[in-house]
Amino acid sequence: MERAIRRNKLPAWQVFLWWHHFFLLWTTIDGQTRYSLPEELKQGSVVGNLARDMGLVVSELYRRKLRITSEAGKQYFSVDLGKGELVVINRIDREDLCGQRPSCLLPLEIVIDNPLQLHRVEIDIQDTNDNSPSFHTKEKVLQIAELVNPGARFPLESAQDPDVGSNSVRSYLISKNDHFKLTVKTHKDGRKIPELVLEKPLDRETQPVHNLILTAVDGGDPVRSGTCEIIVIVLDNNDNAPQFERLVYEANISENARPGSEILHVKAADADDGLNGEIEYYFAEQTADLILSLFEIEPSTGAIIVKGILDHEINPVHRFDITARDKGNPKMDGHCGVEIKIADINDNIPEIIVTSLTTPVPEDSAIGTVIALLSARDPDSGDNGKITLSVSSKSLFKLNPSVSNHYSLVTTGPLDREENGQYSVKIRATDSGKPPLSSDKIILVELLDVNDNRPVFSQHSYVVYVKENHAPGKVLCSVSAADTDLGENSKISYSILDSKVQGVSVSSYVYINSDNGSIYSMHSFDYEKLKVLQIQVQAKDQGSPSLSSNATVHVFILDQNDNAPAVIYPSSAALGSLSHQRMPRSAKAGHLVTKVTAVDADSGHNAWISYKLAEATDASLFAVNMYTGEVRTKRAVSEQDDSSQRLLIEIKDDGEPVQSATATVSILLEDGLHEPILDLRHKLHEPSKKTGRITLYLILSLASVSVLSLLTFLILAVKCVRNSRSSGSCCMGRTDCDDYKNPNRNLQIQLNTDGPIKYVEVLGGDMLSQSQSFRSCMSPMSPMSEYSDFTMIKPSSTTDFNEVISVLDASLPDSTWTFESQQVSKTN
Repeated sequence: MERAIRRNKLPAWQVFLWWHHFFLLWTTIDGQTRYSLPEELKQGSVVGNLARDMGLVVSELYRRKLRITSEAGKQYFSVDLGKGELVVINRIDREDLCGQRPSCLLPLEIVIDNPLQLHRVEIDIQDTNDNSPSFHTKEKVLQIAELVNPGARFPLESAQDPDVGSNSVRSYLISKNDHFKLTVKTHKDGRKIPELVLEKPLDRETQPVHNLILTAVDGGDPVRSGTCEIIVIVLDNNDNAPQFERLVYEANISENARPGSEILHVKAADADDGLNGEIEYYFAEQTADLILSLFEIEPSTGAIIVKGILDHEINPVHRFDITARDKGNPKMDGHCGVEIKIADINDNIPEIIVTSLTTPVPEDSAIGTVIALLSARDPDSGDNGKITLSVSSKSLFKLNPSVSNHYSLVTTGPLDREENGQYSVKIRATDSGKPPLSSDKIILVELLDVNDNRPVFSQHSYVVYVKENHAPGKVLCSVSAADTDLGENSKISYSILDSKVQGVSVSSYVYINSDNGSIYSMHSFDYEKLKVLQIQVQAKDQGSPSLSSNATVHVFILDQNDNAPAVIYPSSAALGSLSHQRMPRSAKAGHLVTKVTAVDADSGHNAWISYKLAEATDASLFAVNMYTGEVRTKRAVSEQDDSSQRLLIEIKDDGEPVQSATATVSILLEDGLHEPILDLRHKLHEPSKKTGRITLYLILSLASVSVLSLLTFLILAVKCVRNSRSSGSCCMGRTDCDDYKNPNRNLQIQLNTDGPIKYVEVLGGDMLSQSQSFRSCMSPMSPMSEYSDFTMIKPSSTTDFNEVISVLDASLPDSTWTFESQQVSKTN
């Protein structure tokens, strides 16, 4: 009550009023009523007639507001106001209300108003056997060592029964077994404690676990019971060694297995338990270091794992021992063997080994010459180790198989060092694995040079142009030859083959540097004596035997203006420098007085001659033709003209520098002098048809000579290209020069032209000797035939040039024509 007051925290006046009413109520309590009833009565069960037992009038119960309060807090009973009976309205569980107390009273307070009365009723709840004994755990595990002696006691868990008295636990029972019995020990508080007593020794290896059923029985009616399973685990003693399932474990694994790959599991069993039966796996103590580097074992599972790199070629099989060891005390071991076969894969590239090599090899080696001996090796096994060697089909070499995996490399064709100084022979080795592996070997075969190539000139023939009068010792040209051989076989020396030029050895004209092929002149050349020099040059190597080749050098001498014009007529040799001519005073204008004839030993422009009247007694009377040298009257002679006329005629060539000569002509004017030349002229010109016909014949003759000369020149040029040997000029064949040594047996007719033809030369004899010349002029120098076309003159001799035999007053192409003939007699 005090708690209620404190909990509600009422004011002081209310507290006073509450105590006042309480005392008044307490004075109204009439006795105490007690009922006894079993627990678990059904709802609606009547406990007793409360109105009758309390002496109340049933009809007044409603008016007086009878009500029930309970200290239990939960209402288990109610009053039927119509009958006055106390009725059960909720399930009553003695164990919930009173637990294990022997007495269970449930107090009720009956409050009645008008007047206020308070009755106390006690309900004695009687226990019924409505609960079975139960254990706190349904399973109890006991661990008992197998070495424990019989008689040992092991307390068990007591059963709990909420009921009291005879309804609680009365006894314990144990299931039937061969090793244990059950005893019950009673404590001072009355509790009964079951104990398990060992009657027979335990053997874990025989029976490691014993399953027992403990039963608790109460004293109720009917009897109720509860059970608990007792599991007796026999603790092991380490009296058994681990035993492997197999004595030898075998496994296959590829050699390309990566580290960490699992190979196999070894497994051992130990009949012991606990630590005595826990096994760890190890390599045997005597295991080689190689095995320890390649494999490892998982101690707890016995898994053997790849640790290192496996190689079938190094060791195809690995054998070792494994130890299984328990954790007992003392520890016990078991042993087994392991055999691991390493399966081969094609992981090795074939290797080519050169056991013998012959190099360098002479390039003229015969077909089938053995160059090298080879062998092949592949450490793989089976098809992975079968090797095939091959060489390119385009190679000049092939492989001939010998004994197992041995081959010889031989030549299949001719070798040529100049074409390929070194042969790179690629040999491929391929195994028969899947996929196949291959490797290449390059064998360098060097060739030893053989002198099998002649020197080759850079040109088949050389053409050189040299001006005459050059300084002796001048380099005319350099010839060059190459030899594709090596060493001494390619060293070239140059020489000039002996031949004759105008009867003289060619070595007197030139010499050659044997090392570099430079050709030097021995002395200066004179175009007027030698126009073409043909040289045969030989290039010879120093091989054994030596080889050589030839080339032709054509040296053309170029003319220089080194000769002044020479006056042929009037002859200065017979009459000195003065020529006396006679001319009638009756001469008309255009009268041919005389003709000055000069020649120039040079050629081309250097030999073009022009005539000019330098001085004259009477320049108005005479004129000189610039091209022909004819001296004619410009007008008719008069009586006043002097009878003696003197003319100075200057003769110049067209060279650079200009060379010149002069001729002095003295003319006597006479009366009554006959003019046979005029008569002849009239006779020649009488029939005009005849004169025209002669002119036509002359033109046709000149054209024929020109065509014939051109053909001759072309034929000679072809012969020069074909390198025909000649001791004279390159334009003369050897067959035509058999008699060339005789300087007087050859006659040459040469037409020298540069624009208009100036003259034709007929040459005879050696150019180094005095030449024989026959001269033919366009107009006669004799006064008896002024208009003759040709006049033959006796041969004269010159020391510095070839005399001209005729001069043609016509225009021909600028070229030179040469004709050969037998020498004519010096006499007329």
